[in-house]
Amino acid sequence: MRILVIGSGGREHSVVRKLKESVKAEKLYCAPGNAGIAADAECVNISAMDIAGIVNFSKDNAIDLVFVTPDDPLVAGMVDALEAAGIKTFGPNKAAAIIEGSKAFSKALMKKYGIPTAAYDTFTDAASAMQYIKKQNKYPVVIKADGLALGKGVIIAENEAEAEGAVKSMINDGIFGASGKTIVVEEFLEGTEVSVLAFTDSVTIKPMASSKDHKRAQDGDMGANTGGMGTISPNPRYTPEVAKVCMEKIFLPTIAAMREEGRAFKGCLYFGLILTDDGPKVIEYNARFGDPEAQVVLPLLKTDFIDIILAIYENRLSEIDIEWENAACACVIMASGGYPAAYEKGKEIFGLNGNGQLDYENVTVYHAGTKSEENKFLTNGGRVLGVTAKAETLEAALEKAYSAVSQIRFDGVAYRTDIGKINKAGA
Repeated sequence: MRILVIGSGGREHSVVRKLKESVKAEKLYCAPGNAGIAADAECVNISAMDIAGIVNFSKDNAIDLVFVTPDDPLVAGMVDALEAAGIKTFGPNKAAAIIEGSKAFSKALMKKYGIPTAAYDTFTDAASAMQYIKKQNKYPVVIKADGLALGKGVIIAENEAEAEGAVKSMINDGIFGASGKTIVVEEFLEGTEVSVLAFTDSVTIKPMASSKDHKRAQDGDMGANTGGMGTISPNPRYTPEVAKVCMEKIFLPTIAAMREEGRAFKGCLYFGLILTDDGPKVIEYNARFGDPEAQVVLPLLKTDFIDIILAIYENRLSEIDIEWENAACACVIMASGGYPAAYEKGKEIFGLNGNGQLDYENVTVYHAGTKSEENKFLTNGGRVLGVTAKAETLEAALEKAYSAVSQIRFDGVAYRTDIGKINKAGA
């Protein structure tokens, strides 16, 4: 098969490398890709949001399958356009991708179908939102932009002043553009966070290995919210007992609710969960593989990735057995200093070989924000590299990942030193 992967980050690199393992992958392209992906696929200079450009390239190059990886093109309807042109896709259509594209929609869906989540309300003006927050008088309080915001549209306010600042910055000042003109205000839930990605053909749902994402920029779960600073898989708090409850009360009800709403979801559905004293609840849904969760989950997948994708496309996921390695993965994100706020680009990365990797067994360097100039790798984003290690135990995987991190350097590098540590608050 000739396969095109859409996107340019660490998640896309992990998808490309997993597809590359399949004997069915004859030729891999990535649009637009990055310097690390270029060692594993042919990079094509087409923006991930250029729907017409992607459709035309797919037709002109006899592409058999397009894997639409990022949230923006999914929500914009890239899958619909490709399928209208007769091209196989992996990912939900526009109607289904709204489960991530609008937090107001997903919260209303959970409320309507009794799927456990935090208490909330939705607002389009700052005064009404603040009136609600003052009436609840519970802190911290979670304030979310309704639409997509590069994984950063969530502010946890510790007091009334912070809440007012967050509400006004989203609705009045437009820090997240149109995405923040509608906001969701919800109660803060205590517990351990778990990420569960699941394959689904809209009827059958098959969860992947669980994971834990570390969102805050600094050690101890401090600092600003980011797109993710590191991950581990499996999540030690996600027991078989918890998994059973999630399947019965969250996973199956969600895909049934989407079918009922005429928005049948096919692809990878991401469940951002929190394990509370009242049981597991949904924090958020994503309509695609998480980043950097994909970097620790996909390396554990034993079943041919393309076989799973085709089973989903052909509505026969129930017929395929999906196997996972009995091992653990850890990913440490190496970011540009200043991320997620202002940061510099163009810093030379030292320590990588010619393919952008390390010569370490069971260690993969997933490139998130890199470019290549004059045979040198340079930083080109906030999250630069995801250094991922696989081992028999989580402790061994973490040790190997941090050992690998120590071999790589660039000016202003920033990374957390406590990935994999989970306390009661979930940090």
